[in-house]
Amino acid sequence: MIRAILFDLDETLFDHRRAVAYAATSWTESVSPGHPLLMETPALWLDLENRHLPAWHAGECSFAEQRRRRVREFCGRLGFPVPAEDPDAAYADFLVHYEAAWSAFPDAAEVIDVLAGAGLTLGVLTNGVPVQQEAKLRRIGLMDRLDPVLTPDSLGGHFKPSAECYLRASAKLGLRPQEVVLVGDNLLLDAVGPTRVGMHGVWLDRYGSTPAAAPAEIATITSLTRLPDVVRALGRVSPAPPWRTAGPGQARWPSTAAAATKRRAKPRRS
Repeated sequence: MIRAILFDLDETLFDHRRAVAYAATSWTESVSPGHPLLMETPALWLDLENRHLPAWHAGECSFAEQRRRRVREFCGRLGFPVPAEDPDAAYADFLVHYEAAWSAFPDAAEVIDVLAGAGLTLGVLTNGVPVQQEAKLRRIGLMDRLDPVLTPDSLGGHFKPSAECYLRASAKLGLRPQEVVLVGDNLLLDAVGPTRVGMHGVWLDRYGSTPAAAPAEIATITSLTRLPDVVRALGRVSPAPPWRTAGPGQARWPSTAAAATKRRAKPRRS
């Protein structure tokens, strides 16, 4: 029986891509007005995240250092110097723009309400740093509705997709991995990785990726509104509780779970 659901944060509950799109363009415009590659900056920033964050996860550099590397390469690729030759100050300025655009995905709060009504423990499992991730949750109004918020700091320095990360997260909940669902946007970190240790990994493919292959046991959803289907299919309750009738686009606990385990090949998206 499923007793707890852990959500990834960025690109699962929190619209990181939207915030980056705003921050990358507005910050670049502030330091290099009229830059010809302005509209390419969001994709560049996300690419640099994907390439430099793993060095921090692997213990090869500090969190602050990977930020410096990203700023230096971002500015270098765009052909202008790091403002004031100070990557820390430049990143702090970028964060002002990033934080101005923080928001939740529209389906997040509704689904949390539905699942909380089933008596499930709802928390967060993120590779981010606690100060920033908790600030995001407070801003989008979910901090008081999700507990615990688990980060590598609270899991002995273990990051997704290490097996120890998922095992320690289950232990923090006082549950076996088989009693926990992890849902998130990254196929490896949030679905394949946890499934390997017995958790139920659910891949949230918001943008309709075209994967080469995904394990048959991985449930794939394109919106959090389908998550209750998955949980019911995994045997949370029987019979289903009498949820209110949902309006268009709203989460509900349906009478059938036929669409819950849509299984199709998906690649990692980070």
